[in-house]
Amino acid sequence: MFGLGWTEILLIVLIILLLFGAKRIPDLMRSLGKGVHELKKGMQGLDVEEKPDVKAEKPGPTEKKEPEDKSK
Repeated sequence: MFGLGWTEILLIVLIILLLFGAKRIPDLMRSLGKGVHELKKGMQGLDVEEKPDVKAEKPGPTEKKEPEDKSK
């Protein structure tokens, strides 16, 4: 996992625990989870909006080409 061993991960977790405290970490993770959920919901909304636009487009009339002048 990104070249990190278990000791590096443990050190990172301990630093986060010292910086934020044990009481704030669940709140931080909860808000992070909500943010990821909102992001996924927003991305799905973009996909839904694009699909009807493609179906709604109707092919326009084809342009008629003028016949070439072969009298030259």
